[in-house]
Amino acid sequence: MPRAERERQMIEVAESVFAERGYAAASMDEIAERVGVSKPMLYEYFQSKEGLLLACIQAARAELREATEKSVLGTTTAEDALRQGLLAFFTFARDRRQAWSLLRHEMSLIGTSAAEELEATRRQQTDLIAHLMSSYLNVSDLALTQAMAEFVVGGCERLAIWCEQNEEITPIAATDYAMNLLWGGLRHLSQH
Repeated sequence: MPRAERERQMIEVAESVFAERGYAAASMDEIAERVGVSKPMLYEYFQSKEGLLLACIQAARAELREATEKSVLGTTTAEDALRQGLLAFFTFARDRRQAWSLLRHEMSLIGTSAAEELEATRRQQTDLIAHLMSSYLNVSDLALTQAMAEFVVGGCERLAIWCEQNEEITPIAATDYAMNLLWGGLRHLSQH
């Protein structure tokens, strides 16, 4: 098996084990066994359990960014861009539960470089939202644009966690709730 494909397979299995057991309880032995490789091979690829966790978080972050960026391609209004981006985020949280679980469970990771990776995910989403807002909204105050993006990311992260606890809330319903709250405050800034 080519190295890139083997690495992807290891990351997918590790994501499942970390999501099921939590970082502390996950073992490299179990991950290696599920992948069908030796434990030394895992260490050869990732150097440590934390290195494997970091690779999982980085892969999930890249997937989330790709999903949200693709969702806003071709949008022509601020409202549509916000709606499509929110829907992509809530769909990711629902459809990729294990990846989402890794991106939101930072409390058990404090003190590791994994916490830095998780914050990088938030920064990634905040920067993307701030960029989109600045291209669609009539806001000359950079701090206001950044504050709005931080608000959207923080609020949507909490809403996604609430949706996990309330299975009947679909990504479309979560998007509608978020739009009802957010767009009212942003609509007057729209250029389009």
